[in-house]
Amino acid sequence: MMQKTDLSLYNNAPFHPGGNAFKRLLWFYVNAVFLKTSLVPSSTFKVFLLRLFGARIGKAVTIKPGVNVKYPWHLTVGNQTWIGENVWIDCLVPISVGSNVCLSQGAVLLTGSHDYKKTTFNITAGVTLEDGVWIGAGAMINLGVTVASHAVLTSGSVATKNLDAYSVYQGNPAVKIRDRVIS
Repeated sequence: MMQKTDLSLYNNAPFHPGGNAFKRLLWFYVNAVFLKTSLVPSSTFKVFLLRLFGARIGKAVTIKPGVNVKYPWHLTVGNQTWIGENVWIDCLVPISVGSNVCLSQGAVLLTGSHDYKKTTFNITAGVTLEDGVWIGAGAMINLGVTVASHAVLTSGSVATKNLDAYSVYQGNPAVKIRDRVIS
């Protein structure tokens, strides 16, 4: 007989998001009121709040309205990086974003998922975006993926495995379509 999914067996005990319960609750409201909203356009204030909650953010980072950050204490962002409208940074575990990275509007960085082969159903793995990466609008980076230096993931594409440096990827799952030549 085939095994069936039984979510009553779900056990997330090995995972701990960091911070204490109060810090996570406080961040939930700070994130909702100041980052996810369109009413606070100031990147400087958003960077201040992220740093206050443990994120390591470089210089001259731009954060547009509607950005959602799960647990900022797991987030590292380099210098001169742009984070576009409605980007979701699901940092259940560490996410490292290099310098001069562009996360276009609606991009998603995922660090958590579910192992459909197990009844317990849970897995996490970090994400790394090296310097000069460009993630197109509505594109998704799945857990455990490293996007190497200056790679591009085009709009609406889904990265399920590591992307090579100076390469352009497209599709679902994303495949290399050409080299990235910067002039």
